[in-house]
Amino acid sequence: MTERKYTAPALEKGLDILDLLAQHGQAMTLSQISVALGRSVGELFRMIHVLEFKGFIEATPSGDGYQLTNRLFTLGMARAPVKNLLEAALPQMRDLAAETEQSCHLAIVSRDEIVVVARIENPGYFGYSVRTGHRRPIVEATSGMVLYAFQPEAIQNRWHGEIFSSVDEAGRERFLADAARVAKQGYWRAESDLTPGIVDISAPVVVDGAATAALTMPYMARRGARPVETAIELLRATARLISGEIQGVS
Repeated sequence: MTERKYTAPALEKGLDILDLLAQHGQAMTLSQISVALGRSVGELFRMIHVLEFKGFIEATPSGDGYQLTNRLFTLGMARAPVKNLLEAALPQMRDLAAETEQSCHLAIVSRDEIVVVARIENPGYFGYSVRTGHRRPIVEATSGMVLYAFQPEAIQNRWHGEIFSSVDEAGRERFLADAARVAKQGYWRAESDLTPGIVDISAPVVVDGAATAALTMPYMARRGARPVETAIELLRATARLISGEIQGVS
């Protein structure tokens, strides 16, 4: 571990607040933030207002707490690697959605979670999609399974401390067994545990031997839809095309 040379207490308080709101997933009052961080209300009061003034957090419409804005997400999306990924992915994702009449989305890793950085809606009359900015723990998401399965072993081992911190031994072993199967077959298919009737299918966008993103389709069966097996093959082919675009391989 790198030795810590300097401290910036005020900055650390602000970052702690942002981390807490991101992990909590919903609005929190100043008192709740104070209790969760073990700091006094007076100690956090000015920091909350500075973060609000700078646009990183906002009061809820009902005025019962504070929540994150999209400011951090927007800053992250401005990074060159993400922009290159989206430039390569979006045209291919539009073609995939048009051919399958299903929505699709692209997710990347953010600490111990996946975050959706792009989506294309089903061009038909109705469908199901996941919003941009959606987050979920790696171990609970189809995209997370794919992103983990297609990492070098050294990176997988480095992730273990974070992604399994709240997972029991049985859950850990089940995840690792499924990941080994995913790595062999090249994709993952699982019934959605959030929405009945949806089958999540996902394939890796691989750059330099590691999954930089997961291309995922929440497949919805309906009359006239392409079979899920066909959708899987089209999804995998699209992920390979995106990988080639990023690496300059035609």
